[in-house]
Amino acid sequence: QVKPVESGGGLVQAGGSLTLSCAASETIFSFNAMGWYRQAPGKTRDLVARIISAGFTDYAESVKGRFTIFRDNAKNTVYLRMNSLKPEDTAVYYCNLDRSGNSYWGQGTQVTVSS
Repeated sequence: QVKPVESGGGLVQAGGSLTLSCAASETIFSFNAMGWYRQAPGKTRDLVARIISAGFTDYAESVKGRFTIFRDNAKNTVYLRMNSLKPEDTAVYYCNLDRSGNSYWGQGTQVTVSS
């Protein structure tokens, strides 16, 4: 059973930075895509950033230029570096690993940005 494990969330002031980690229980080469989603209270879970197996990346418009998704193949870990954080970035952030149409979610990590 694939179970991504997120870490790195917390409370930060606006303008600050955080780096989220998503550790996979197996080699990340086996996944077609790896991504980060977020869900704020009362809102839908939306894509923040993803990286596909070929190395291409895709970002939500609201985070372009501020967030960077990258991976460490040796550690089977996907990261989300978040800079210039804004209060509207406050949400639970979820890691998602996709393999041949099967989607695996982590438990989520809370990110709170104070103004």
